[in-house]
Amino acid sequence: MTQKHSSTMRPEILAPAGNADMLRAAVYAGADAVYLGLLQFNARRTAGNFSAAALRDAVAFCHARNVRVHVALNTLAYPGELPALAGAVADIAAAGADAVIVQDLAAAALVQRMAPGLALHASTQMSVHSAAGVRALAGMGFARVILARELSLAEIARLAREGRQAGVETECFIHGALCMSVSGQCYMSAFFGGRSANRGVCAGPCRLPFAAEGRGGPEACHLSLKDHSHIAAIRRLAEAGVCSVKIEGRLKGPEYVAAAVDACRRALDGRPYDQQLLQDVFSRSGFTDSYLTGRYGPEMFGVRTAANAAAAKAAMPRLRELYRRERPAVPVAMALELSPAGAVLTARDRDGRMASTRDDTPVQPARTDQSGAVRRALEKTGGTPFYLDGLTVTGAGYVPAGVLNRLRREVLEQLLAARQAPVPVPLTGYAYTPPVPVRPEPQGWLARFADAGQVPPEAWTLLGRQGALEGVFVPAAQWRQVPADARPHTWLELPRASFPMGDEDRLAAWIAASAGQGFAGYAAQNIAHFELLKDTGAPVFGTFGLNVTNPLAARMYQDLGAAALTAGFECRAEELPAIAGAGVPLAAVAWGHVPLMLTRACPLQNIRKCRDCPGRGFLADRKGLHLPVDCTAPGPAGVRTVYNAVPLYAGDRAARLPVRWLLAYFTHEAVPRVREILDMALAGRGYSGDCTRGLYWKERNE
Repeated sequence: MTQKHSSTMRPEILAPAGNADMLRAAVYAGADAVYLGLLQFNARRTAGNFSAAALRDAVAFCHARNVRVHVALNTLAYPGELPALAGAVADIAAAGADAVIVQDLAAAALVQRMAPGLALHASTQMSVHSAAGVRALAGMGFARVILARELSLAEIARLAREGRQAGVETECFIHGALCMSVSGQCYMSAFFGGRSANRGVCAGPCRLPFAAEGRGGPEACHLSLKDHSHIAAIRRLAEAGVCSVKIEGRLKGPEYVAAAVDACRRALDGRPYDQQLLQDVFSRSGFTDSYLTGRYGPEMFGVRTAANAAAAKAAMPRLRELYRRERPAVPVAMALELSPAGAVLTARDRDGRMASTRDDTPVQPARTDQSGAVRRALEKTGGTPFYLDGLTVTGAGYVPAGVLNRLRREVLEQLLAARQAPVPVPLTGYAYTPPVPVRPEPQGWLARFADAGQVPPEAWTLLGRQGALEGVFVPAAQWRQVPADARPHTWLELPRASFPMGDEDRLAAWIAASAGQGFAGYAAQNIAHFELLKDTGAPVFGTFGLNVTNPLAARMYQDLGAAALTAGFECRAEELPAIAGAGVPLAAVAWGHVPLMLTRACPLQNIRKCRDCPGRGFLADRKGLHLPVDCTAPGPAGVRTVYNAVPLYAGDRAARLPVRWLLAYFTHEAVPRVREILDMALAGRGYSGDCTRGLYWKERNE
């Protein structure tokens, strides 16, 4: 189980273990816990990872050394994979792991129903960056929330305080790679190459070069952020109430893990650590703490250079010394009983486990006091995870050093074996039963607008009528702009990201003002929104941001209050009937420039300052395609969205998208263009320009 936390408690140092070598390095360097993945369903599927048998060995190794094991089951699952996902939960329970890290609510449901003794940790892939999100997960039975990486120290402190009040722990990343996008909200790799970041096979297209339009024409403008490092602030994070500090890096090596763990331990103790060595082992032209400090700018961005790689190679010999030896971390009390019949040595750990061994050689009288020699022999625990924490000797006599050494080795080997004995988490016997697939009829169109001013006036008038839009989504902040007659067919969309710097208060005010004003309901884009809306009594329509890709997750959102859902962008058309089988009406995006990234850092800051920016721009990829970029506000208060260069269109394949509604997702289109698209979509005509069919009929490259 996870540790109980108080505001004065030393935070857990949580280290990545992409393979057995990294796991050993993390433990020997002094990690309090490790996180690792099975061969499937983890967000670093290209790491070495662990089979079910290797997981059992890993848990045994770690538990013998007082190190907790968190297993990452933190990817989205498709309908046909749910039995295998249940099997993974069973394997984790059988290994006796301490916690499971999940992104998909289906994984959370299986853990709670199959192995309630496993602690549930909400992955950063769940995009939790608000107090309401923390409360929502606490109410669902999660033991810990892993916060989004985009938060400042003040925001982390607020969410940690919220977590304590709600009875849930908070964990934050302290060192390692930064994704440009908010985790769980990036579809760039999936749309560019069929390799999904939400499935653990991200190809990293954001690390490739881009260009943007500057004052003198196109200028280099990349999406690659430097790795973050908040180790210097680790004690302030502890004071903020964070219970665990997490090192990113399951795709790195044992040297990287050891360096980061060692630095964290030293910083927690108030001792200096070698910052240059930490940078040498891996960096992208240095580190950034911009999110933690709230100072955003071009200095956040960086790429891996040849000089960085050369520094890492030169530092390897020093780094390997950090994990070359077993670290004595387990206290053990020993008792030596001497009698004429021989010597008996007993060892006991603080968990009550005990081992005993004896030597039947008659003990001879001692000419001098032997207590010092006995202690020196028995405290030589090097090469084991133990250290002597108390010694009692009864009886008297002389025991040769060789006998004492043998007794010590034998008793510690027995105790280690006892500590490594598996302790499986009990299973309840629950078995997942898939629902009967549903192909809904009839099928209609909905439209989402980034601005209420995009809605053609006649669309308001015709809402809900045959041959017209059945409903629209507009920003909740603009609720007053919706005509009274159109409100029964209008859903108010909440922002995809609401960071604690004033956003949550504004969001709560919009909900309070618009509730009871005749609207169809609200569109929830984050699990936090269900918490904010639960007392309104209004229907909730879940958007693509929830990443619903299977019927069990759909059922979980229905239990939270979803009256309808939008299928995740990464579903195939053939999987939609299975998701609809959960009993929740389903929509699928059939027009729009797909939001590829949601980010708090602004890529356009590479070429211009916020004061010179109109809040909109573009990035050009290597093929010359222009990806629009929108910004809601300058600086830390803003959120940026990077859109696909070409629109998704499937209106002429409506019969092949078995959902209740097709959704037109409008972003930058002016009213005349909106009319043109709606006329085309409602008539089921083909699109004459360049477009993508999305991932609905695309083979997966996994």
